[in-house]
Amino acid sequence: MALLNTMKKYLLLTLITLTIFCFKATAQQFVLSGQVTDQKGAPVSFASVYIKNSTYGSTANEDGNYFFKLKPGTYDIIYRFVGYKEKIEKITITNHNEERNVQLESDLFVLQLVKGKKIEMYDPAIDIMHQVINKREYYLNEVKSYSSVEYIKGVKLILSSPKTLLAKGIAKILKLDTNGRGIAYQSESLSDFSFEQSNKVKEVFIASKVAGLNPPFGYNKASDLQVNFYKNLFTVDGLSSHGFVSPVASNAFNYYNYKLLGTIIQDGKKIDKIQVIPRHVKALAFTGCVYIMEGDWRIYSVDLMLTKKENNLNSVDTLKVSQQYIPVKDNIWEPLSFQYNYKGDVEGFKFSGYYLGIINNYKIDTTFQKDYFTGEILHVDTEANKRSPAYWANSRPVPLTLTETRNYNTKDSIAGLKEYGYYLDSIHHAQNKLKLFPYLVHGYLATNKTGSDSLFVYPLLQTVYYNTVEGYGIYLKARYSKTYEDNSSYSITPALRYGFANKLFSANVHSVYTYDQEHAGKFFVNFGTDLLDLSNIGTRSLYFNTLSTLLSEQNFVKYYRSQFGDIGFQREIANGILWSANLSYANRTQLYNISYNHIFTYSDKQYTSNNPLAAPATPTDDRSILFPENKALTFNTSFRFIFDQQYITRPTGKVYLPSNYPVITVDYRKGVNGALGSDVDYDFVSLEIEQDHIPMGLLGHSAFKIKFGDFLNRNTVYFMDYNHFLGNQGTTSDPTYVGSFHFLPFYTYSTDDPFFEAHYQHNFAGAIFDNIPFLKKLKLEEIVGANYLSEKRNPNYSEFYFGIKRLIYGADYGVSYMGNKKYIQGFRIFIGLK
Repeated sequence: MALLNTMKKYLLLTLITLTIFCFKATAQQFVLSGQVTDQKGAPVSFASVYIKNSTYGSTANEDGNYFFKLKPGTYDIIYRFVGYKEKIEKITITNHNEERNVQLESDLFVLQLVKGKKIEMYDPAIDIMHQVINKREYYLNEVKSYSSVEYIKGVKLILSSPKTLLAKGIAKILKLDTNGRGIAYQSESLSDFSFEQSNKVKEVFIASKVAGLNPPFGYNKASDLQVNFYKNLFTVDGLSSHGFVSPVASNAFNYYNYKLLGTIIQDGKKIDKIQVIPRHVKALAFTGCVYIMEGDWRIYSVDLMLTKKENNLNSVDTLKVSQQYIPVKDNIWEPLSFQYNYKGDVEGFKFSGYYLGIINNYKIDTTFQKDYFTGEILHVDTEANKRSPAYWANSRPVPLTLTETRNYNTKDSIAGLKEYGYYLDSIHHAQNKLKLFPYLVHGYLATNKTGSDSLFVYPLLQTVYYNTVEGYGIYLKARYSKTYEDNSSYSITPALRYGFANKLFSANVHSVYTYDQEHAGKFFVNFGTDLLDLSNIGTRSLYFNTLSTLLSEQNFVKYYRSQFGDIGFQREIANGILWSANLSYANRTQLYNISYNHIFTYSDKQYTSNNPLAAPATPTDDRSILFPENKALTFNTSFRFIFDQQYITRPTGKVYLPSNYPVITVDYRKGVNGALGSDVDYDFVSLEIEQDHIPMGLLGHSAFKIKFGDFLNRNTVYFMDYNHFLGNQGTTSDPTYVGSFHFLPFYTYSTDDPFFEAHYQHNFAGAIFDNIPFLKKLKLEEIVGANYLSEKRNPNYSEFYFGIKRLIYGADYGVSYMGNKKYIQGFRIFIGLK
C-alpha cells in the first residue's frame, strides 16, 4: 500500500512537471525569420507577411528580411506584395527558432476575351469601377469602431550632396560620409490606436525613437497614416495645399480613365489589376494601379504615384503610395500596411525616403466607454522616448537594416557623448556665440547647458526707432525664461525706452508664470511706464512705423503715455473652454508731435497730428485735446469656446490642434468708477465667431470672422477705451489675417457705439493657376475676399479684393465703398509683418 501511495505521488509530480513544461513551451515565443526575394534572387522590399485568418502581420525591410515572434504551433503564413503572386507557406514552430526564405513569382495578369471581342474593343474596367464606387460609402462606414497596435517607421536618405556645402562642414552636421551620403532622419513609434465613427480617434504612444533632422513632411503618429481611399480626397500635409482625388471617389470618373490590365486568382478570389489614368494632364489625380476584388468590389491593394511635375508637389519630386488590405473579421478587410516612398532634389541635395505603417491586433467593433474619446487624439507616455535598445529589439515588427542599425548606434553614441561636461561646454559656447547679422534681424538667444534657462535679446531692428512724438529713440528689451522639471515656467521681460526729442524715459516689466501646462494655466503681472498705441489691438510695429515715417512721411501710429499696473490669469476650465481675466490700473496722458525730421528735404508732405480725430489739414504741431489726463481701473474677462477641441498631451504639456468648427469668444470689459481715483465708467460686451480653415475640397479653403458689440454703459469713456478695428493705411498691409480691413483708416471709425463687422476670405490653393503651365511652377495661391463694417458714423462700409499669395508673401487689388460711393481702391502688398 505504501508503495502504491509513493507511485501515486511520483506520478502526480510527473504530471505537474509535464504540465508546467508544456505551459512554458506554449507560452514561450520563437522567431520565424527569413528573406523574401524574387525569381532572380533580388530582395522584395517591404513585402507583407502575415498569418492567415489572423490580424497579426509584419513587413519585410528594404533588404527583404522579415521576422515574427510566434508561439509553438502550425501556421499558414502569407507572403504578398504588389506585382507578385501571393504565396502561402505552412510552417510549424516547435521549440526553436525557424528560418524560412521565400521566393515570390511575378504576377501574370491575364487579359480575357469578353463576348468574343478583344479587350481593346470593350474594356470591363469601367463597369468594375462603377461597382466599386457604388460600394464606396458602404466600405467607408462599414467598421463602426476598432482598436489596434500600430507601428510606424520613417527613414530619409541623403543620396548625394553639393560639394560646396560638404566643404563647409554640412556633412558633419548631417552625419554623412565623405561622399555626402547617409541617413539624415530615422524614426520609429509604437502605439495603441482606437477609432470610432465619425472620425473619433485616440492614440497612446508606447514607444518613440527619433534620430536626425525632420524631413519636409512627416508621419510621426498613427493618426497621420489613417489614409482611406474610400474617402473622396487624399491629403498630404506639407506636400500640397490641396487634396488629390481618390481613384474610387464618388466623382472619380470626372478625373480618371480606367484600363483593365489583367486578372488573377488569389486564394480563390478574382483580383483585377486596373490602371488609373488622369483625364487631364494637370488633374489633381494619381497615376498607377488599383487592385479590385471582384464580387465584393472592394480594394485589395493600391500602388499609386504623385509627381512634382504633374501634381505640383512641394519639397519632393515623387510620392508613391502603397497599401495592402487583409481580412480581419467576417469578410471585413482593413489595411495591414501603408507605405509612402518619396524622392527629391532640393538645392543640390538628392534624397529618398519612406514611411512604413504596420497595423496589428485589430479588434473590430470595440466597445469604448462613453467618455473615452475626450478630444485627446494623442497621449505620449513619459517613458515613450526612453525605451532601451533591448526593448526595441524585442518590440519592433520589422528588422532594421545593417545601415539603420549603424545609424542608431552612431547617433546613440553621440547622444551619450553629449552627457559629458566637455562636450556640453563646447556646444554651449558655440550656440551662445553672438553673431551680428542674426542679431540684427532675429535677435540673440543664449541658453544654459540643459536648456532650462534662456535669455533672449530682441533684435536691433526693434531697438532703434523714430516717430514724431519721441523723435529718434532706443528701446532695449530682453526676456529671461526658466523651466522647471514639472514643466512649470516663468518669464520676465524688462524693457527700457528713451526718446531723444521728448526726453521721456520709460521702464516696464512684463512677467508670466505658467503653473499648469496641461490646462493652459498662467498668471501674469505687468507694471511700469510706456508709450502705447491709441488702438489697443495695434496698428504698426515700431520698425514698420519708423520706415513709413521716414521714407513715406506717413506717421500712422498715434501714441499716448501710460503708467500702469496689470494682473491677470487664464486657465482652461473644461476641454475647449478657456477663461481669462485681468485687472489693470493706469494713469494716461495725451502726447503731441515734437519731431519733424525728413529724409527727403525736397518733399512738401507734412506729418499728421498725433490726435487721430483731427482734420486732415490740421497743422503737424497740433495741440488739440483728444482726452484729458485720466486714471482708469479696468476689469476684463473673456470666455473662449472651442467646439470638439482636439489636443495632444506630451510630458511637456498640452498641444492644441485647430478645430473643425467655429470658435466663439465672449468678452466683457468694465471701467470701474471711483475706486483708486478711477475716472472711467463704462460696460462693454462683444461676441466674436471665427473659423480660419474651412476645407472646400479641390477648391481650396475658406475662413471667416464676425464680431459685434456695444457699450451697455458709456458714462465716461476715453478714446483708448473705444472698440478699435484692425484697419490699414499705406501700401504694405497684413491681410493674411482674416479679420483685418485693407483700406479702413486705423482710428477714424473707432467707436463707443454698437458695431458689427464681418470678414470672409477664400484661398483657391492653386485650383485656377494650376491649369496655367507657366503659373503652376510658381505655386501661387489665388485669394478673394470681402470685409464689412457697420457703426454709427460709418453704417455701410465694404471692401472687396482679389490677389495672389505664396507663403507669407502676396499682393492683392481691391476697392472699398462708403455706402454706394467708392472710397479707396488700389494694390496692397504684404509680407506677413506689420
